[in-house]
Amino acid sequence: MPMEAHDIERMIRDAIPDAKVVIEDLRGDGDHYSALVVSGSFRGKSRVQQHQMVYAALQGRMGGELHALALQTATPESAPDYARE
Repeated sequence: MPMEAHDIERMIRDAIPDAKVVIEDLRGDGDHYSALVVSGSFRGKSRVQQHQMVYAALQGRMGGELHALALQTATPESAPDYARE
């Protein structure tokens, strides 16, 4: 069964409490999402480490319930304008 966008957001925010999360269902099928995750906890971490944090938050659901996730991470300073608080 596909994951809902709000479930993805909740899991990320549970693991990374300060995260601002923007989820988009790319195909309307609940299987292909894009996510922008902005967090101060990404400071000083490589892009790979940032993505690992997000994937860890999804607790092994990537490739199963969550088929595809186009992931973008940023610190608050480097986030796109639409994702700044």
